[in-house]
Amino acid sequence: MCGRYSVQKKTLLVANGLVKKNINVDLEQDNFNCSPGGKYPCIKSATNGKYLEMTIFGLLPSWAKPDFRRLHNARLEGIETKVSFKKLIVNSRAIICLTGFYEWKKENEKKVPYYFTRSDDQDIFACGIHDSGQFTIITRPASSENAVVHHRQPVIISKSQINNYFNLNNNAVEFLNSVKAPKLKFHEITKDINNPVNNDPSLINKIN
Repeated sequence: MCGRYSVQKKTLLVANGLVKKNINVDLEQDNFNCSPGGKYPCIKSATNGKYLEMTIFGLLPSWAKPDFRRLHNARLEGIETKVSFKKLIVNSRAIICLTGFYEWKKENEKKVPYYFTRSDDQDIFACGIHDSGQFTIITRPASSENAVVHHRQPVIISKSQINNYFNLNNNAVEFLNSVKAPKLKFHEITKDINNPVNNDPSLINKIN
């Protein structure tokens, strides 16, 4: 599941051009290791337009106990009925700005990290939901090409589809199920990504 991702300046500048207001987002800040619990840029919608705001990655429901792990992903299948998500997918939709994301493949009892980007090198706009200053990324079954690494992937839409997702008159689940996922590419990377403290461009470099 999408529990780590990168967002670089080039992606933030594109995202900022899509919104009416920027709330405390540093557009010059690269982050190569976004992980649950951290605060990252997220596009949200209000009656007066879209805005970009720093938001915590991972939802903590109001009933969560102290040792509860943040819900960093929400499956598209069943999101309309799950208690933690069903109201949010109707009223509190979000777009998470990604340059790329990480997944781990099990190989000989070990987990090998891979970095995914769009095949056309465009920025990634992943669909999500938000609540009380927190967000989670919606996932769907991976395409056959991507499933060789992991069986899930984020629900990704194009820039031109963002307003459709935010349109509360649209059934979000029906809309997202109708969207064709873009082609992705991936390569193996260093295991340094496993430590959330590490945050530099070398994390996304291809290794042989």
